[in-house]
Amino acid sequence: MSYTSSRSIRTVLFDLDGTLADTAPDLAYALNTLLGEQGRAPLPFAVIRPVVSNGATALVRLGFNLPAEHAGFDTLRQRLLALYQEHIARETRLFEGMAELLDYIEGAEMNWGVVTNKPAFLTLPLMAALGLSARAACIVSGDTTAKRKPHPEPLLHGCRLAGSTAAQCLYVGDAERDIIAGREAGMATLVARFGYIGAEERPEHWGADGLVAQPVHIIDWLKQSNAAR
Repeated sequence: MSYTSSRSIRTVLFDLDGTLADTAPDLAYALNTLLGEQGRAPLPFAVIRPVVSNGATALVRLGFNLPAEHAGFDTLRQRLLALYQEHIARETRLFEGMAELLDYIEGAEMNWGVVTNKPAFLTLPLMAALGLSARAACIVSGDTTAKRKPHPEPLLHGCRLAGSTAAQCLYVGDAERDIIAGREAGMATLVARFGYIGAEERPEHWGADGLVAQPVHIIDWLKQSNAAR
C-alpha cells in the first residue's frame, strides 16, 4: 500500500457498487433468477462478481452472450432491473470496515457522499435501505447529471453539493473509469482493491494516488494526507 498524496481532504466520495457496498450477491441473484426464467442454468457467483460494477447491460451480455443490439436484449435488461429492484437489499451490506471508515470521516469533521453510475431509481432506495441517505452529503446517480463516469461532471457536481472544492476531495472506486473521472476532476483517487476487479485488470496502472486492500486502510491514508492541516 503506497501513498502519494499530501492534500488536505475535506470530502470523501465513494463509488457505490463494489466500493461502499457489496451489492454483488443481490445482482447475482437477479441475474440467475432471470436465467432460470429463460430456462438457462445459473452462473457461478465467482463469474458474476467481477462484472457487477459494469451494470445491467454487462450482466445481460454475460448471462446470455448477446450483443446489446440484439432484438430481445433490452427486454432482458429491463426484466433484470425489475428483479434487482424487487430484491435490492436482500443481501447487500457495507463492506467490512466501511462503517468504521464512515464513522471516522464524520468524527474528523469531514463529510462523505456517493457518486455512482447506478440510476437514481435504484441508488436512492438502496441508500435508504442501508440507512445512509441522511448521512451522505451528496448522492449523485448515473442520471443526475448529463454525463456519467468516466466523465468528471458527476464528481464535480458531488463535491459542489458537499461544499468542497475538487482539490479537497478524495474519490474511491473499484473501476478504471472511477480513477479516470477522479483524475479529470482534479481529485485525489484511491482504488478499492476489495471491490469487483477482474483478474485480468491491472489497477496499479490506472494512475491512482494509492490502492487499498480494505476500507479501514483509507483511514490511514486520510490521517497521513491531512497531517499538515
